Amino acid sequence: MNKYELAVVVSAKLEDDERAATIEKVKNMITRHGGTITNVDEWGKKRLAYEVRKMREAFYYFIQFDGEADVPAEIESRIRLMENVVRYLCVRQDEK
Repeated sequence: MNKYELAVVVSAKLEDDERAATIEKVKNMITRHGGTITNVDEWGKKRLAYEVRKMREAFYYFIQFDGEADVPAEIESRIRLMENVVRYLCVRQDEK
């Protein structure tokens, strides 16, 4: 199993319950594809470096998980279709 970190940027236009439901969907995707979530870090509302879809702010979440090599590709292909997710990035963490 490899260690991964998924950064998810969620639209600031959403209500709290919609935003929580979006992150819960992402977490369910990870576990459904065989991943094990180790940590979820919510950074809150931050200013974007540049305007995306006419938005200047968004909510940042960092989800750390363990999974096989094919899990990130599966998750990214599904997150790509989610309207509430502005940006995402999944990277493999180095062993320390």
